[in-house]
Amino acid sequence: MAENNTKNSNKHNALIKTGIVGVVAGLLGGGVAYAGLSQINGQNAPQTTVAPTAKVEKSKSKNSSQMTNAFNTVKNSVVSVVNLKRQSSSSTSDPFGIFGSDSSSSSKKNSKSDLETYSEGSGVIYMKSNGKGYIVTNNHVVSGSDEIQVILSNGKKVTAKKVGTDAETDLAVLTIDGKYVTQTAQFGSSKNLEPGQQVIAVGSPLGSEYATSVTQGIISAKNRTVDVTNSSGQVTNQATVIQTDAAINPGNSGGPLVNMSGQVIGINSMKLSSSSDGTAVEGMGFAIPSDEVVSIINQLVKNGKITRPKLGIRIVSVDELTEYGRKKLGLPDSVKSGVYVASVTKNGSAEKAGIKARDVITKIDGKDVDSVVSLHTALYAHKIGDTVTLQVVRDGKSQYIKVTLS
Repeated sequence: MAENNTKNSNKHNALIKTGIVGVVAGLLGGGVAYAGLSQINGQNAPQTTVAPTAKVEKSKSKNSSQMTNAFNTVKNSVVSVVNLKRQSSSSTSDPFGIFGSDSSSSSKKNSKSDLETYSEGSGVIYMKSNGKGYIVTNNHVVSGSDEIQVILSNGKKVTAKKVGTDAETDLAVLTIDGKYVTQTAQFGSSKNLEPGQQVIAVGSPLGSEYATSVTQGIISAKNRTVDVTNSSGQVTNQATVIQTDAAINPGNSGGPLVNMSGQVIGINSMKLSSSSDGTAVEGMGFAIPSDEVVSIINQLVKNGKITRPKLGIRIVSVDELTEYGRKKLGLPDSVKSGVYVASVTKNGSAEKAGIKARDVITKIDGKDVDSVVSLHTALYAHKIGDTVTLQVVRDGKSQYIKVTLS
C-alpha cells in the first residue's frame, strides 16, 4: 500500500510538473501552450491580444546641413593641446585669467616620463609646409610647458614644438611632423562679420576626453572690447574680440570659431562666467578675430615673437571716467573722448617728445583716438623708429607733438 501510495503521489507530482511546464511554455510561446491548457480544463480558448508596438520610420530630414558640412570641413584639423610640466604649478600667464578658459590638472601622469599634464586646450592645424604642420592655439594653453603634446582627431598623440608665442594677443604657433596632417583649416576674413550670423565652436571642452566637440550659436557682437589681465588679475591691456553665444567651456581655448562655409573666423580664447557683482552669466564667449590672428601668427612664424612700438605711457579711456573723475583730473567739458595719460615712463618715447601726465591724446596722425584699443591699433601699424604725430589736449588747449617710437 505504501508503494502504491508512493506511485500515485509520484504520478500526481508529475501531472503538477507538467501543468507548470505548460503554463511556462504558454508565457514564453505567445499563447500556444496556454490555449492547449485551457482546452484541457474544459474552457473556451480566449482571443489573443497583440500588444501595440512602436516603429522607427525612415527619416525624412536631410542627413546633413550646411553647419554639418562646415564641421566636416574642419573636424580633422582640430586637435587637443596638452601642456606637460615636470612639476605642478599654481599659476599660469593666462592674460585672460579672469575668464578661466583652460582645463587644468596636476594629477594626470604622462606614462612616458615624469611629466604631468598641467592643462589641456585646443588648437587647429592651419597650414602644411616644408614637411611641417602648423597649429595655432592660445598662448596661455602652452605657457610654461616643459613639453607639448598634440592629440590628433584620430586619437594619435604626437610631440609638438613651439614656433613662437605672444602673451599680449594670447596666441601661439606650434609645429608637428607634416606626415600626421590629413586636413588643414582655412581662415575667412572677420572684417565683414555681422551679428546674428551662425557659427560653430570646435574643440576639447573639459579636455581631450571630449575632443572634437562642436557647439552652435551666433555672432553676438563683432567688435567687443574686453580687459586683458595678467596672472595676478591686473588689467594690462584691452583686446577687441568677437562675442558669440556658442558654448565655449574650459578646454575650448585655442579651438576655431567657424562660419557656415567652414572657414575659421576666430580663435576661441575665453568665456565670461560671472559679472563683476557675481551674477552668473550664460552664452558669452569670446574669440580673437581671424584678421588679427593671421597677422600675428605670420609674424610668429617669421620672427618667433612680436615686437611692438611703445610710447611709454599709462593711459585710460576718457569715456570710462566718471563725472567725479573728470573733475578731479581737471578735464574740460569740451574733451568728450580720447585717452588720458596717467603717467609717463622715464626716458620713454613720450617723455622725450614732451608728453606729460594729465595730457589727453585725441588723435594720432590725424585719426581719432577714442579708446585704448584705437591708440594701440594705430601704433601697431608702425615700426620701431617711425615718427607719429599726436594731437593732445593740455590745460584745455590742443597742440601737436611728434614722437619717435621706440
